[in-house]
Amino acid sequence: MTETRQAAPHVMEDRPLAGHPHPKRPFHWKLYICEMVATAVMMLCGIVSVALLTTPLTSVGRVLAPHPLVQTALCGLFFGLSGTVAAFTPFGRVSGAHLSPSISVAFSLAGRLRFIDLCGYVVAQMAGACLATFFLAELGGIWPFWGRMAHVSSYAATVPFSGVAILWPLMTETLLTLFLVLLVCRLAAHPFLKWFTPWAGGLYFLICNPISAWLSGNSSNLARSFGPALFSDQWGGFWIYVVGPFAGASLATWVLRSNLLGRIDLEEARLVNFGHHGRVPSLWHPGQHFTERSKPSSQCSEENK
Repeated sequence: MTETRQAAPHVMEDRPLAGHPHPKRPFHWKLYICEMVATAVMMLCGIVSVALLTTPLTSVGRVLAPHPLVQTALCGLFFGLSGTVAAFTPFGRVSGAHLSPSISVAFSLAGRLRFIDLCGYVVAQMAGACLATFFLAELGGIWPFWGRMAHVSSYAATVPFSGVAILWPLMTETLLTLFLVLLVCRLAAHPFLKWFTPWAGGLYFLICNPISAWLSGNSSNLARSFGPALFSDQWGGFWIYVVGPFAGASLATWVLRSNLLGRIDLEEARLVNFGHHGRVPSLWHPGQHFTERSKPSSQCSEENK
């Protein structure tokens, strides 16, 4: 039986997800657009699932209402699995399915994503979250029943609990993001467990939501909080979803780089579809990547003119 191997990276290849873009290619629009669409898919599935699980307008919501811990846990599970669905779309497989500025910041601080590409990813994630929420808001005008569900659930907006000092929700977001980033990076760097990385979010929030969602909503994701806040107009304490996740991602990167958990080597800024050595895969065939050396010589000559 023969073993199929990915080609080893070449020094002049464009490998943006390994932190080594080609000098003549500072921007990677294909990655940004795919990340935007993947984030929109996550938000669409996540907001719909939260609305179905929490509003008294649905039979599921009415059944779960007397069991708030179960309801909260299921919201975490299904929103996390919405990220899994997004990751396995062709768009998520191309971009690596960060789906969160926190993850992109962690990859950037770890040296696997240049600052220009980090900015592209964050803008794409914010845009994807806003587009998805906008679509669901417009759908409410066409389908009144959904409009009522979306309004009652506030588009799955995350709001810090007002009954405690704001420091507690802030600490919750920081620690939640810290452990999430450590989890996914540890899995992504593991030779045998990396396949589980896109599934980890659902299990993580299934466990964490009953414990701490009442404090902050358990976001850990600025884009995930921004889209719903924009359309539900719930901005109270929103700054914690900016400071907390970025602080948590930064702390997680420090832990990884200090080897406190052992040596963890991230080869590329991906949570799915590994093995491209940082190259950009084909959209129609995400298992394949496009390299500089695979171009016809005539095309290379044209680009170098």
